[in-house]
Amino acid sequence: MPTDEAVVQTAAEAAEGLVLARYKQSEIRDLDVTVTFEDGVLDVDVYLNAPEGDADEQQVADDAALAAQAAVDDLFADEA
Repeated sequence: MPTDEAVVQTAAEAAEGLVLARYKQSEIRDLDVTVTFEDGVLDVDVYLNAPEGDADEQQVADDAALAAQAAVDDLFADEA
């Protein structure tokens, strides 16, 4: 069973990684990834302020949260 810290770190890295895959770091005005894992419940909140362009920032933020959840699912599957 992964530790709570490992779950939070895995989720945060996955969310941040997805955002950085879609935007250059220098283009991002603000990025805040908040992850909590308590009593087996994962909560991921991604705030992104980036210039409009090829990617819709709200969609990228939503995709980043989904990527975080998928990464945690994979983490638990690997432990099983």
